[in-house]
Amino acid sequence: MDIEAVAMAIVGNAGESRALSYEALRAAKKGEFENAKKLLDEAKERMYAAHSVQTELICNEADGKGVEINLLMIHAQDHLMNAILARELVEELIEVHRELKELKGE
Repeated sequence: MDIEAVAMAIVGNAGESRALSYEALRAAKKGEFENAKKLLDEAKERMYAAHSVQTELICNEADGKGVEINLLMIHAQDHLMNAILARELVEELIEVHRELKELKGE
């Protein structure tokens, strides 16, 4: 297993997930809630792809096949954690925007 390629797969997918989450928030701020949902669904897919790679690493570790921990892998894990957190927060903020639009009668 090429640890650099694994780390970059996590970083790439997590980064895309985070970017899509914020794009969804911008759409919701404009009242484009269907588009926001679509973007969040895409963000979840990218997050699941990154998480799948991470899960494979964890399973390998559990099977006694140790994983080299280096700065790149720590960086990748940070990206994944931030993508998950961003998506969860954006989901909540989208609901706030939806409620505000309803209260304003828009």
